[in-house]
Amino acid sequence: MGRSRTAYSREEAEDTTIQSSIPMPVAMWDFKHCDPKRCSGVKLARNHMLKTLKLNQRFRGIVASPVGQKAVSPADRRLVELYGAAVVDCSWARVDEVPFNKIKGPTDRLLPYLVATNPVNYGKPWKLNCAEALAAIFYITGFPEHGEALMGKFKWGHAFAKVNGHLFERYSKCTDSADIVKVQNEYLAELEEDDRRQREQRQDQILPANSDDEEEDDDDLLLIRNTNHDPLYPEDDDEEDTSDEEESSEEEEDSDEQSVDEDLQRRLGNTHI
Repeated sequence: MGRSRTAYSREEAEDTTIQSSIPMPVAMWDFKHCDPKRCSGVKLARNHMLKTLKLNQRFRGIVASPVGQKAVSPADRRLVELYGAAVVDCSWARVDEVPFNKIKGPTDRLLPYLVATNPVNYGKPWKLNCAEALAAIFYITGFPEHGEALMGKFKWGHAFAKVNGHLFERYSKCTDSADIVKVQNEYLAELEEDDRRQREQRQDQILPANSDDEEEDDDDLLLIRNTNHDPLYPEDDDEEDTSDEEESSEEEEDSDEQSVDEDLQRRLGNTHI
């Protein structure tokens, strides 16, 4: 005996509530390259935030894929709104093993320059995990609340928008894929210029210090005794020192005798003996 349409509708409504707060489909192809305990895509699936697709199963929404021909852009907003977003869950080290020909489609998209904040690849550009890739699609296409909903499932998730917020702001103002690439390249040029300036500043700080040190070393060398003028026989120095001592002792004796005579004169007045 079949169930009534009312029962199906109630179950579908409850299932939708359990699955996700995001109204459009969110999915992934899982190639089991990652540790399930650490995989962000698996965690989203456990939290009913996305569905897992089979290998030959098609997806009509935007797919974050390394074989895409275009960059995701605000021009994809309508596709995301109607059909959602998906990602290929595979290891960056084993990406060559993925049969992209079986899941490749016209809606595959590349992600522009972004910095990962997940614990595995924190701080590395381009190395986003599944959750970050899906969130990036939503941020760029004008659904930041859905990106936040995905990142909210991770303790580190808040850092993704914080680190890349300025980039999302730039990308969200673009018109199409070509514009995204242009803005990305401009930003990379800015990074390169900043890096060049910092290197020059470090060199400017180091070079004067080195020159001062060299001058101080030269001054120290001038204070070193020149041994070329030393006598060949050090014994002569001792003899000269001895004669000098004898002369000084004789002078001291003469001065002592003179002081005695002056003392006698003071006691005896002007009388000469």
